[in-house]
Parts: sequence; structure tokens; C-alpha cells
Amino acid sequence: MEITWNEFLKVDLRVGTILEVHDFPEARKPAYQLLIDFGDDLGVKKSSAQITALYSKEELIGRQIIAVVNFPKKQIGKFMSECLVTGFEDENGDIVLSTVERNVPNGTKML
Repeated sequence: MEITWNEFLKVDLRVGTILEVHDFPEARKPAYQLLIDFGDDLGVKKSSAQITALYSKEELIGRQIIAVVNFPKKQIGKFMSECLVTGFEDENGDIVLSTVERNVPNGTKML
């Protein structure tokens, strides 16, 4: 299905740096709770991400990721997710994070 350029522009994709990673044992599928810094304008947001198969908590700290920041908040158990971390399934169905090739300021919008 094709979309228009204006429809694409409605998706607010931003770069953020992962500050904290916590286990999320209440999640139906294995997941982490992430605290992500999106810079001064957007601040710090929380997200749940099913990325436990390929990433340890320690290696995620300080990593820049790409997330959709203008979806409505989503309640996942007792946790409120405020953004959607993006990624792609590998051949095993595990999620590989979308990242930037070089560091950019937190909050930078994808153009």
C-alpha cells in the first residue's frame, strides 16, 4: 500500500539514547523496560521493547535508537509505554534495533 509524503511526515521518528534498562517480568513476551533520553524538547520517555534475545541490559545503556514518539501512550501491564522503539525481525524472529550509523543529538528528527 502506498502512502503520501504528507502521511509519512505524520510519523515522528526521533533518535534517543537509552539511559536505563530494567527487566519486565510481567510482560507476556520477554521484554525490557527502557528509559530513553530524547533531548530537551521531548525529554525522557519510557518504552517496552521485546529485544531480550539479542541484547543484554548492559550493552543497551548509552546506545542510540530510533523511535516513534507521537503514538498514544500504551498501557502494558502496570507499565505505561510512551514511545515505540523500532527494529526489524531477523531470520529467527528476534528483533534487531534500528539505530543511527553515527551519533546525532538526542531528539533529532528523521527527515
